[in-house]
Amino acid sequence: MTESETVQCWLVERDYGGKNLVTLVYATPDGDRAQTSERSMTMLRQQPPTAATEVAVEDLEPVTDETERDRYATEVERVRSQFDPDDEI
Repeated sequence: MTESETVQCWLVERDYGGKNLVTLVYATPDGDRAQTSERSMTMLRQQPPTAATEVAVEDLEPVTDETERDRYATEVERVRSQFDPDDEI
């Protein structure tokens, strides 16, 4: 078995939706790729999101919208300047 290549991604978006779910988006520093996941509020209380996480390259999706890519890259810069990767935010 080979280890998957990972990349450090930073929390760039958190949306509170219906059914007690929270959508988290972690993006690469350039904003070109991102991973979106949904977690329950209960899960987030037990394991709060951190400023950054390691994401397997194959689990990242391309960010096709240029405005969104720029916004993600800007948000990564902001989060990186204020938090260490393991900080809960």
